[in-house]
Amino acid sequence: MKKLTNRYLFFTSLLLVWIIVAQAKIWPEYLFPSPIGVGERLIDGFKDRSFIIGTLASLRRIGIGYGISMLIGITMGIIIGRNNYLNETLGSLITGLQTLPSICWLPLSILWFGLNEKAIIFVILMGALLAITTATIAGVKNISPIYIKAGKNMGAKEFDLFRTILLPASLPNIITGLKQGWSFAWRALMAGELLYVNLGLGQLLMMGRELNDMNQVIAVMLILIFIGLTFDRLLFAKLERAVRKRWGYEA
Repeated sequence: MKKLTNRYLFFTSLLLVWIIVAQAKIWPEYLFPSPIGVGERLIDGFKDRSFIIGTLASLRRIGIGYGISMLIGITMGIIIGRNNYLNETLGSLITGLQTLPSICWLPLSILWFGLNEKAIIFVILMGALLAITTATIAGVKNISPIYIKAGKNMGAKEFDLFRTILLPASLPNIITGLKQGWSFAWRALMAGELLYVNLGLGQLLMMGRELNDMNQVIAVMLILIFIGLTFDRLLFAKLERAVRKRWGYEA
């Protein structure tokens, strides 16, 4: 209850500051819109279904790209983390590639796949894949060798080691990588949709900029924040809480 009260007071204070600054008219409304204008644009966007259609289109793309990156990233991370040669070679390459901004993959994806949905999904995949893989590698490498030796001494085979030791022990790092990958995937998606005119939240952002409609720009940004918070609370926060309880860090 205390957490909810603190959040309510914090966001209420932010809203009040926004209203005061907007009313002071330090900047013209087309540069700094008021909460009322943004609220009206949100209502209009949902009434004409443009925000609904754009949100669903973006969620579909990120669902495909992030889902593939999650499957590949966790699998690669476990394999690389368990193999010293792969860790020293392929692991080093992945660490280097992770420093690249997601937008760097867009020219290659357009050349390989053309200016279409596949190009955007590839950028999303690469944006999330490296973060998930790196976190999984770290999780596997940080497992105490005692656990693995104990499992082998008790007759556990590779699959049993993976199911009972490797995966549970590396879950905290994997969940951290999934959260990072999720945020990187959204950045990659917005970069792709901003450059490639197609249905989605990125296109709505670009339209707002081109029409000098900051109400629409802020409205779309609020939708993105809401989606991020929703997935964090409904998925990642619950996963983290379950892992913390499993390891005795939380009652």
